[in-house]
Amino acid sequence: MAIDLQTEILNLRRSLLAMGAATERRVALASRALVDGDIAAAQEVKAGDTEVDTMEVELETQCMRILALGAPVAHDLRFVLSVVRISSDFERIADLSRGIAKKVIRWSAGNGPTEVPGALCDMASAAQAMLADVLAALSDEDADRCREVRRADRQVDNLNKEVVAMSRQLIQDDVTRTAEAIDMMQIAQRLERIADIATNIAEDVIFLVEGRVVRHGE
Repeated sequence: MAIDLQTEILNLRRSLLAMGAATERRVALASRALVDGDIAAAQEVKAGDTEVDTMEVELETQCMRILALGAPVAHDLRFVLSVVRISSDFERIADLSRGIAKKVIRWSAGNGPTEVPGALCDMASAAQAMLADVLAALSDEDADRCREVRRADRQVDNLNKEVVAMSRQLIQDDVTRTAEAIDMMQIAQRLERIADIATNIAEDVIFLVEGRVVRHGE
């Protein structure tokens, strides 16, 4: 059965950007929950987990249809291959956001810190900004902006080291706060992974635009 390849590619693009927007919203809500103690935002992230999962399955189905019936080549083929990877990355980011939200919900029962460390808040802001930038780069197919996203990942890595050092010191100073310190390290780890995945998406967009694989390079 013949398909109109360009129409299918356009629909696939729209679906991918919609999934990206849904993922970005979850990261924003999880960040708000963490920084502001907004439990309603955390509950929304936790309750909406299936939406992004469903989008990923639908995108994979669209990709398989295009590969099977459209015989894409050159840029179109790179786009379809990139969508498979990027949609999986979006789903992982949504899962990480849910993990952060669940921690904040548990903290609301009185198990959390009296104040969230500034470095952890900065990590949330930086990871959120990286995702927003890479989504804009994906929409515009802007390889230069993707390179900026890759460079921004170092800031998140440095903040993560700061949170880990702070948490370890907290345990040494007051062993009764060990659970709190571990929670902070685990949230920092999730935020670092969100930033890492945003970097992976940036590298996929560079591949899409330039046809070059830049992972572990440049």
